[in-house]
Amino acid sequence: MSFAGTGKVWMNGTLVEWADARIHIGSHVIHYGSGVFEGARCYNTAKGPACFRLDAHIRRLYDSARIYRMEYPLGHDGFQEAVLETIRANAFKACYIRPLIYRGYAALGVNPFPCPVDAAILLWEWGRYLGPEALEAGVDVRISSWTRSAPNTFPSLAKSSANYANSQLIKMEAIVDGYSEGIALDTNGQVSEGSGENVFLVRDGVLYTPPLAASILPGITRDSVVTLARDLGYDVREQAVPREMLYIADEVFFAGTAVEITPIRAIDKIPIGTGKRGPVTAAIQSAFFGLITGTAPDTHGWLTYVYPETAPTGAAAAKAG
Repeated sequence: MSFAGTGKVWMNGTLVEWADARIHIGSHVIHYGSGVFEGARCYNTAKGPACFRLDAHIRRLYDSARIYRMEYPLGHDGFQEAVLETIRANAFKACYIRPLIYRGYAALGVNPFPCPVDAAILLWEWGRYLGPEALEAGVDVRISSWTRSAPNTFPSLAKSSANYANSQLIKMEAIVDGYSEGIALDTNGQVSEGSGENVFLVRDGVLYTPPLAASILPGITRDSVVTLARDLGYDVREQAVPREMLYIADEVFFAGTAVEITPIRAIDKIPIGTGKRGPVTAAIQSAFFGLITGTAPDTHGWLTYVYPETAPTGAAAAKAG
């Protein structure tokens, strides 16, 4: 992923040029990781650009900020409108959305309270996170030697900048060893998640995914997969997943805003199932991509249209806002 280096960035209510979107080197977030953020996507649907589950992403952003005692004066609806305003200002048809709330410049020290709470919205064009071929061919991953944090150390329910120091270690280790991604275990040795993705496995037609207690981030795409899979008639179980259960699964796939739904073809060089995308993964991909491209009905009201006048009419469209 690389930045285009142009366009507008929203900073505390003002749209500024990309090159002018700067913070002070003494900002608290740089020294202590005191920031929370989101990753969402805007898709170019058949009815115009639309954000996928933007309301859920903004709610999680504010949940994360609350956990870290960061109050930002703009409400959820105002922040959501700011995202749409920024997309319009950049004239994007499709983009990755990075809203963040962070502690700015005032004083340095572990105590963050003297520092202001600032916010920004950054957008860029971003394709397939693990490559366009990964959606069908799948990726090779390893079980990481790095575990996710214990529940009483860092709050996993918060999408905090600080938590991603752990993610970087998982990702770098995987890349150096020749894999696309790593899967971390929790402190009990059970499957947790990837460096930035939730994990699902399929065994005998049943979907399994680790619970929130496994130190995972409660993914928006994860929740969407659970809903879509149940719509398709699959049994979905959130439960502790032993590491070896991955090796004997019929299918394993990642789910996340960046990776969307990406099959895993091998873990620790053990082929998963037939070593290629399986039928359950393909069915969920079809339902997901049909919805986000606008070729299938948005029955759950998950799309928020950047230009409301282009939105389809009907109950689902009204729910989408």
